[in-house]
Amino acid sequence: MGYLFTSESVSEGHPDKVADQISDAVLDKLLAYDPSSKVACETLVTTGQVVLAGEVKTKAYVDLQLIAREVIKKIGYTKGEYMFEGNSCGVLSAIHEQSPDINRGVEREDPMNQGAGDQGMMFGYATNETENYMPLSLDLSHRILQVLAEIRREGEVMTYLRPDSKSQVTIEYDDNGVPVRIDTIVVSTQHDDFIQPADETQEAQLKADEEMLSVIRRDVIEILMPRVIASIHHEKVLSLFSDNIKYHVNPTGKFVIGGPHGDSGLTGRKIIVDTYGGKGAHGGGAFSGKDPSKVDRSAAYAVRHIAKNMVAAGVADEMLVQVSYAIGVAHPINIYVNTYGRSHVSLSDGEIAGVIEQLFDLRPKAIEERLKLRNPIYQETAAYGHMGREPQVVQKEFFSRYEGNKTVEVELFTWEKLDYVDKIKAAFGL
Repeated sequence: MGYLFTSESVSEGHPDKVADQISDAVLDKLLAYDPSSKVACETLVTTGQVVLAGEVKTKAYVDLQLIAREVIKKIGYTKGEYMFEGNSCGVLSAIHEQSPDINRGVEREDPMNQGAGDQGMMFGYATNETENYMPLSLDLSHRILQVLAEIRREGEVMTYLRPDSKSQVTIEYDDNGVPVRIDTIVVSTQHDDFIQPADETQEAQLKADEEMLSVIRRDVIEILMPRVIASIHHEKVLSLFSDNIKYHVNPTGKFVIGGPHGDSGLTGRKIIVDTYGGKGAHGGGAFSGKDPSKVDRSAAYAVRHIAKNMVAAGVADEMLVQVSYAIGVAHPINIYVNTYGRSHVSLSDGEIAGVIEQLFDLRPKAIEERLKLRNPIYQETAAYGHMGREPQVVQKEFFSRYEGNKTVEVELFTWEKLDYVDKIKAAFGL
């Protein structure tokens, strides 16, 4: 018997994602001016207020208020009626210096022996059900919100859209774990109060709310979803769409109050959205605001890189890779592999893990160098997922009244490159 599996995504305007983007913008600016910076920046956003906290060790000096305000305005919180607006919100910083007890475990005379910045276990996952080796339910959830954000920024249709939104996609799988159809799509989007009641009675307000919901539901089905489908070029995925998909659009009936005014947001509270939508596993560590000496982030990228290249090479249709560390220790404690019985090589999962250990250096400094993680590449990761994205080289500009202006060429999403496929095929005789 088949089964249903669901993943969700949230937009860049979701309060938790606002917090993630501010934390990663702080990290990027510090790395741009001092690549050796050690950063653990946490952000809280709520009605009219941003609070920054955490630990930093750096030679650079940056304007934290300016960074936060630029991020908030770029997302789209530019109107007073949102009760959270880039120019007027308060920004409080409680950032202090990194603990020397942590630093002594990380830095070494030989940089390649740099210890892990924390203990913990990290998971990487890949599946061949999509072109980017991501779970289909999460990939579609992200895509829906990315297209919705494009529509909002264009300002030509669905002009009532506000920045906060969520999506959810449920996929039916057969007994072999192959997607066979899309069962349900949920879209909740914040919106203007664009239809006013005829009078002040409750009945008139309910009627106006129902009319707004009717317009939004129609636009989601007739404007948003056709654009989403048009952006997909994978025939197997396109074949899963049908007229029988169940849609739930703004199920509460109204979503005017949203963003940090509707819910407070915190860095690191959307770790499943950031990774695999509930597929595979998660070690519990958040990403945003952390420099790559924190293996919560860098090792999670490394094992995604491994899993994706292994599946792309044909070792298995699906793979989970776990790695774990002790704080201050360079070499990982273990490497674990699970192919879910979908391996195509005559080796056990434990033997596959042994080959991975020979192919990939998983010391923290080696990961940093292989994936070019000491660059300001992180703000782009902080919305719509850290995994499954397109590797690309971009020019990023940084402005500072203290450090001067700087343009940096960086490579984004290096852990998504399929640059080890040939080495893996050779190692496994594929």
